[in-house]
Amino acid sequence: MCLIMQTKKKRYRAYRYNMRCKICGITSYEDAMVAINAGADALGFVFYEASPRFITVSHAKEIIKKLPPFVEKVALFVNVDANTINVTCQEVGATLAQIHFEAPETLYEELKIPHIKVIRAKEREDILNFSDEYRLVDAYCEAYGGSGKRLNIEWFKDINCSKIILAGGLDSENVAFMKEYGFYGVDVSSGVETSYGVKNHKKVKEFIANAR
Repeated sequence: MCLIMQTKKKRYRAYRYNMRCKICGITSYEDAMVAINAGADALGFVFYEASPRFITVSHAKEIIKKLPPFVEKVALFVNVDANTINVTCQEVGATLAQIHFEAPETLYEELKIPHIKVIRAKEREDILNFSDEYRLVDAYCEAYGGSGKRLNIEWFKDINCSKIILAGGLDSENVAFMKEYGFYGVDVSSGVETSYGVKNHKKVKEFIANAR
């Protein structure tokens, strides 16, 4: 009986620390399916024209309509209004909006789609913002994400990270070390790329496997 209980506890701990994975900056159906088949929980599509991973509404729509169910399709926005977010998400079939800028509270009130806020952290205190919500924490940079800049992981010691999705500077080699912090999930873009917007399939598979 004791052996059975111990085995169950070990299995529970293993499941508990499986971090959810989001592969961001998707620009092709092939890359999307490689990520999904490797076990990705979410895919990110960047609707920010200044980004090298920018994707048009029509292109994103063509990809998303062919994707299987039960995978989150996340639309990333920078410096736009609520109407643009609502219309774009409805048009492409996105299931979640990622607000990658310091938006006023009125914008969130006007959204008609589930959303997640992004904290662009400059210092340790920043990661405590919106602590009662699920949020994505990325390193601050002028380019609004996807730079590969890594946060100081020491900031997360002794903090409840169960509602934090960690981004910034992650790759297949260092993601496994993030498990001990208990993050809800991890988000990667440049760390699994061959070039901007083009995913390295081997790195994508390794990243997701190591996050599990």
